[in-house]
Amino acid sequence: MNPQWNNRALLSGRGLVKRYGTQYALAGVDIDIQPGEAVAIVGPSGSGKTSLLHVLAGILRADEGEIHLAGQRIDQFSEKKRSELRRTEFGFVFQQGMLVAELTAEENVALPMLLGGAGRKQALAAAREWLTRLGLHGKEGNRPGELSGGQAQRVAIARALTHRPKVIFADEPTGALDTRTGKETMDALLVAAADAGASVLIVTHDRELADSLPRTIVIRDGKIATKVAVP
Repeated sequence: MNPQWNNRALLSGRGLVKRYGTQYALAGVDIDIQPGEAVAIVGPSGSGKTSLLHVLAGILRADEGEIHLAGQRIDQFSEKKRSELRRTEFGFVFQQGMLVAELTAEENVALPMLLGGAGRKQALAAAREWLTRLGLHGKEGNRPGELSGGQAQRVAIARALTHRPKVIFADEPTGALDTRTGKETMDALLVAAADAGASVLIVTHDRELADSLPRTIVIRDGKIATKVAVP
């Protein structure tokens, strides 16, 4: 394991290994994400992109290695503490949005705050504020089935941001959208994350999207192949 840590990084991983049986999804990955940074992770299917995102986010445990968030080691947290971390310090945007069909847009956005113990009035007020900032004023009472794909992803973005997380993890957030809607949705995510001071880590097959971000990491066979910074 590489013992050298970047003390300025918000989120760091060293020597990350994840195995499924005898197959390596991650084979010794070192990564640093800076405060407020937007980073794309690209690579072929099965290269380890999503495994890396899930390990960094505490959804999966690494078999080897260490993860630090703001200088605190988090990979050894209990499942309960990792769940709390995901609810309070991290936000998530997935390809299909993962919204609760029975809840309205504002209720979906308020859900992380409600689960964290916030009062309903406070949580719904914060939800409405984020929905307005993301261009969804007037859609607060709509359920997911009454929204377009792009609108539903904006609700998912608002939900990811409403509790002011340190890091947003996005897994193929534009994969189910057409090109124009995908670009508009990503622009909304990046602007909103920047306003909130959150770092963004995006797994994507969309090279045009990746090239629009300040830094792109290429992963192949569970290892980082290149780290590209846009001038």
